[in-house]
Amino acid sequence: MKQQVLKVHPKDNVLVALTDLKAGQTVNYKGQSYVLVDDVPAKHKFYTADMQAGEEVYMYGTLVGKIQFPVKSGARMTTDNLKHAAAPYAYRPYHYEWHAPDVSKFEGRTFNGYHRSDGKVGTANYWLFIPTVFCENRNLDVIREALHNELGYAVTAKYKTYTHHLVEAYKNGTDISAIDAPLAFETAGSNRLFKNIDGIKFLNHQGGCGGIRQDAAVLSKLLAAYADHPNVAGVTVLSLGCQNLQVDDFKADLKERNPSFDKPLFIFEQQQSQSEENMIALAIKKTFEGLVEANKMERSPAPLSKLNLGVKCGGSDGFSGISANPAVGYCSDLLVALGGTVLLAEFPELCGAEQNMIDRTKDEAAAKKFIKLMSAYSQAAENAGSGFHMNPSPGNIKDGLITDAIKSNGAAKKGGTSPIEDVLDYTEPATKHGLNLVCTPGNDVEATTGKAASGATLILFTTGLGTPTGNPVCPVIKVATNNALAKRMGDIIDINTGPVIEGEKTIEEMGEDILEYCIKAASGEVIPKAVLLNQDDFIPWKRGVSL
Repeated sequence: MKQQVLKVHPKDNVLVALTDLKAGQTVNYKGQSYVLVDDVPAKHKFYTADMQAGEEVYMYGTLVGKIQFPVKSGARMTTDNLKHAAAPYAYRPYHYEWHAPDVSKFEGRTFNGYHRSDGKVGTANYWLFIPTVFCENRNLDVIREALHNELGYAVTAKYKTYTHHLVEAYKNGTDISAIDAPLAFETAGSNRLFKNIDGIKFLNHQGGCGGIRQDAAVLSKLLAAYADHPNVAGVTVLSLGCQNLQVDDFKADLKERNPSFDKPLFIFEQQQSQSEENMIALAIKKTFEGLVEANKMERSPAPLSKLNLGVKCGGSDGFSGISANPAVGYCSDLLVALGGTVLLAEFPELCGAEQNMIDRTKDEAAAKKFIKLMSAYSQAAENAGSGFHMNPSPGNIKDGLITDAIKSNGAAKKGGTSPIEDVLDYTEPATKHGLNLVCTPGNDVEATTGKAASGATLILFTTGLGTPTGNPVCPVIKVATNNALAKRMGDIIDINTGPVIEGEKTIEEMGEDILEYCIKAASGEVIPKAVLLNQDDFIPWKRGVSL
């Protein structure tokens, strides 16, 4: 019989409903009986004792909120009776002991990746188009349409055919309601000309000019990070000429990041060209020549220590911190034990988990850097009349994430339990193997954009509600928290951790399955759905208040 409820940590004074529960129902858990005061839908929580206003509520063994008015044992946790609260945090000398998982079944394993001259290994081989300013976005769109269609990277053919059928039906006076939507899943690049080029990607953005100079400077470092990414074979840059983000600034940041950068780099400046038409034609021609050379590179074996795994959650639900995130966390621990690198970001979603992060950080300077970044970020949000407590979205709340501290402590599970080797500000590269913290917003696209900038070559993205987020240069693997989502949105979900909720698999078994999938994805043996659908989301963070 499926378990009805779960206590995540012995210190908790709430239970999580694993299935829909009804008011008046008696629930038994480890020798204790609870009579429910309210209906408690799956993913939501109820209190295990009578509580008074001001009393503290714990989940994941951590303070997650304070009671607003008296509640009875068996009452459902809501945004009315509970408000966000998080424990204070500070640096303290702390000896953290990590018990690494058994990795014997993965020792000696390899993945087939693209080896770069600087020793890094990519999980894909992309050509990248970069505009230094938003004025060039339209030119990138023109080039994208030309190259994607002719070289076999477009995924829109079925929709064009569908639209054509609608047009023909309209012209002929036929009832268009009888024309079904396309169901066939089209594989991006299935007919591509260059078999060793996994895609041609375009970093359209809204920056580079018009804002403050600091935004242009950060954008330059971000674009340089993408140009230097292990999954990128070569780069074509389009510049207007007069913008804040000058080509020389971009080149300087690129050299600072990698003094030995040796990938093909083609730069075209519109205000110095004969015409827009001439510039576009030259950009296409030079890129085509670059693609011919880049296509000569083939995948070859690399140790798992060369993987750089970003972990992210979005469209989270009340099961995220119970199934998908802990399973991804176990996968993270496996990879760290194998010598690989893991990036945990989303600083607004570490609110309430700070002390655990600090105590796990090996270096005092790195721990204090984390405190400084978290404090400054939190203060900036409060100065704008917001705060981390406003992070949970309506969808999060509806599905059981009542306070930011609940959401954050569940989100932190993606990073596993290993020691934290380093703390990185936005766009800083990961240079140490092991678990790294990266300062980004919780915003799905801004966070994945930042993870790729720090070097992630794969991203595990957990979701309980579903989201189509992807990244231009870093394959994003979607991990569902529950069976219903995996079935309903199977077109975007790669891995389902619902069996953990159903009691069919353990967190450890699921974590091993996830790592197996990552090895296949890193080798190009399986293609994540976000890649197949060309979900190439890219949003630079302007360091304003983004939660």
